Amino acid sequence: MKSFIALLHYPVYNKKKEIISTQITNLDLHDISRIAKTYGIIEFYVSTPFESQRRLANKIREHWTEGFGAKYNEFRKEAFVNTVIVDGLDAIIKRVRSRYKMKPKLIATAAREYDNKIDFYSMREILQTQNGSYLFLFGTGWGLVEEIIERSDYILEPIRGSNHYNHLPVRSAIAIILDRLLGTR
Repeated sequence: MKSFIALLHYPVYNKKKEIISTQITNLDLHDISRIAKTYGIIEFYVSTPFESQRRLANKIREHWTEGFGAKYNEFRKEAFVNTVIVDGLDAIIKRVRSRYKMKPKLIATAAREYDNKIDFYSMREILQTQNGSYLFLFGTGWGLVEEIIERSDYILEPIRGSNHYNHLPVRSAIAIILDRLLGTR
């Protein structure tokens, strides 16, 4: 089984459920690269349609993989090596198909409830027993748009805390979900 994650900055919703694009953050790049490395993710994709945002993300990545940062902190370098900056979901799917010779199953994540959701236990079972590649989709802002959800092969159940509040930072959600699905037990 091959696992990949994608952080989509577009198309996502804002709090009014309008379709927007969010900005790449330095903290997300650092933390999610480290989370991905910890859980054996083959590649972590950061997706934005804006060339200026991709340049910024690549500059940060290159600092830690080739620049001063690569010598200063080898652990950070190791985490950033598999971080890939792209312009959209279709580019990610094309890359996985080309490099790994398989179309990834799309696993959407959401804080919203969906009737056709899959629970963590069942998804973990699929990941452990079925060969193939799986691309976990995470949205920034207020989450993935319906078009992405509908396009997915699976919709993962939301993370539930101990009360009604449900708006985790995306890097925290990624860590929790990957631990539940790929962590050792």
